[in-house]
Amino acid sequence: MLYSKSAEYAIQAMIYLAEREGEGLSMVSSIAEQYNIPRQFLAKLIQTLSRNRLVKSYRGRSGGVELARPANSITMMEIVNTIDGPPPVEERCVIGLDVCTDEATCPLHFEWTHIRSLIRDTLEHQTLAELASGMRKKRQELAQLLKES
Repeated sequence: MLYSKSAEYAIQAMIYLAEREGEGLSMVSSIAEQYNIPRQFLAKLIQTLSRNRLVKSYRGRSGGVELARPANSITMMEIVNTIDGPPPVEERCVIGLDVCTDEATCPLHFEWTHIRSLIRDTLEHQTLAELASGMRKKRQELAQLLKES
């Protein structure tokens, strides 16, 4: 897995909010239900996202959550780093060896270095708006498949 289950849930919640950007506040319970996320757990993630200014959270009877800034200005890397923390300064060996450097490599060192670079680049450049757009497209494709069957 590229990131924790917590980060996965946070990404899903952020996609939900991005899909409804400009439509008003969303309830945490609605997000939890849509993505089958434990509600209390999601509430804690929303608090973390709010403290890090990725979402705005409003309490009370007419409360809810919304994105703190436009979806096209939030990257996956921001969400993952908010929940999981920044990546380690020194990367760990993919097969768990104590020493794995460019000078003393494991069998997968150079392949994994390339893959890790691609993953980091994707997380840094994939915006929340792009993810939301992709989700809308996926739902349309699924609806079309259901219609045809």
